Amino acid sequence: MKSSKASESYVPMYFLTSVGAGGLAVTFFMYLMFWIPHPGRSVPVFEDIMAAWATGGTSLKVAIAIAMAGIAVFVYLNLKSLIWNLSHFAQFKKTERYTKLRNSNAETTLLAMPLALAMSVNGLFITGLVFVPGLWTVVEYLFPLALIAFAAIAYTALRTIADFLGRVLSKGGVFDVTAHNSFAQLLPSFALIMSAVGFAAPAAMSTQPWIVAISVVGSTVLGTAALIYALLALTTAFNSMLHYGTAEEAGPTLLIIIPFVTIFSIMFMRQDHGLHATFNGHSTAVDTLMFLAKGLSVQLVFLGLGLTVLRRQGYFQDFVFGDKTSPGSYALVCPGVALSVLLQFFVNKGLVAADVIEKFGTTYWVITAIAIAFQFAMIALVFRLNAQHYGTRTPSAIPAE
Repeated sequence: MKSSKASESYVPMYFLTSVGAGGLAVTFFMYLMFWIPHPGRSVPVFEDIMAAWATGGTSLKVAIAIAMAGIAVFVYLNLKSLIWNLSHFAQFKKTERYTKLRNSNAETTLLAMPLALAMSVNGLFITGLVFVPGLWTVVEYLFPLALIAFAAIAYTALRTIADFLGRVLSKGGVFDVTAHNSFAQLLPSFALIMSAVGFAAPAAMSTQPWIVAISVVGSTVLGTAALIYALLALTTAFNSMLHYGTAEEAGPTLLIIIPFVTIFSIMFMRQDHGLHATFNGHSTAVDTLMFLAKGLSVQLVFLGLGLTVLRRQGYFQDFVFGDKTSPGSYALVCPGVALSVLLQFFVNKGLVAADVIEKFGTTYWVITAIAIAFQFAMIALVFRLNAQHYGTRTPSAIPAE
């Protein structure tokens, strides 16, 4: 990319650019996941897509074309941004700003890197399923490699978390409580749960008991660590926010619980499928419906909280539609993506599977339209933010901590 505001004031939070693009690729995969038959498989693959294209009507072909184009575009943007960030991060590590960051509350923003890496691995796997013929015939050989990749990413995240906690907990006075007035400290949880959901993927697709077992246990360990960290960070941050108000540039972090819940829910459903298909563990469609309904309820609570604070602060006028820039603005993308994805699961794995509504009926499309509206709103937001941060204008950038 050309010289830009992001280049001139680089911080690790810019890895969220890559995360947002990867999440949008997932929203397009939902079209294929739930609208195309894939008998005998938990996910659609190239052969299923081509069969649906050959036999489907015009509307289905349009949906397939949009989905495949969307996946291709946003996986490309995801990888392009990841490479850009890795290059700039390598340079950033040589500066005094990096040393200062490692000794401040903002040290946890380093977790944006493993978060982005985990998202990119997930995006690449989706790309393989959709565009590579015959992948399913060798997929069992890929699962151990996927587990190794996510284990390595999780190790990177845990090592960074250990450095941070070791520094702030071993002696007092090094953690600035007055700067803890946002949910920015939940970023480590976000990185861990993203690794966990990737680690859980083989549980939903493999037929090998040992792979499913490793996948379920490993993802449970990472998911539990993410949940514990999130609860502690959430409690202490809310206390600080009550005392000092919410840091304006970090306001979007109030919505971070929304993608956390979506990823946690997908992890749970992947584990549940593996336990059912491989180890005869059983849960009912109603159980899944209620689980997803509770997840959506939590998301709506935090959506209301976050939007209330952001509106009071005038965040959108300043940092989205105005001239100010903050890398934390990219934290607005993930919640909209997460709501779109979980709504798709709620409709298909919840309401339809429990026979509450008819698939492709009026109610089905009304709720699905809400999910698609979130998706396209986030597409518009991504291009808007990219123009602000990677364009040639030079308003001062405010780093999120």
